[in-house]
Amino acid sequence: MRLGVLVSGSGTNLQALIDARDRGELSPAELAVVIANRPRAKAVERARDAGISAEVVDHTRFGGDRRSFEEALASCLDSFGVEAVILAGFMRVLSPTFVDRYPRRMLNTHPSLLPAFPGVRAPEQAVAHGVKVSGCTIHFVDAGVDTGPIIFQAAVPVLDADDAASLHRRILAEEHALLPKAARLMAAGALICEDRRVRVVEAA
Repeated sequence: MRLGVLVSGSGTNLQALIDARDRGELSPAELAVVIANRPRAKAVERARDAGISAEVVDHTRFGGDRRSFEEALASCLDSFGVEAVILAGFMRVLSPTFVDRYPRRMLNTHPSLLPAFPGVRAPEQAVAHGVKVSGCTIHFVDAGVDTGPIIFQAAVPVLDADDAASLHRRILAEEHALLPKAARLMAAGALICEDRRVRVVEAA
């Protein structure tokens, strides 16, 4: 299954996918293209260094017209034969029309134990709220914001000395382990979603 990876920033989750590919742990998923919505995203450099096609579809060039931006994004994905999409630190909310192009074939990673702390700055929210446990969630994308069916979660304790940055670093380590696993299983047709429950139908 040919994957398109959408990114906005440094691309550490993209790097986790690249590392899994290099270890032979991503097949039958194939990293077909990386697309950034920010021209200076470090993820673009990571992709090219790894021999993966990298493109920029700069959202600021569309004057706030989300439909035109998403049409350009879809056209770029189509040009690389993309069959499924990974949101790896992609900081744009996608419309239901775009999401519907990839039913149960679009994954996102989020730095909290959803449904707690959806949206931006989740580790900051967790620290401010005083929770004792946070973590990460890998989920299918639906029309809401961080509301799709949950595939994997990993818990991370919130330490007394934590600030948002230190907590986020430990959460990222869990994301890096789980995202490639979810991508591989999706590509293998091993993730079965029934209502909101996701089952793995092969040994991980």
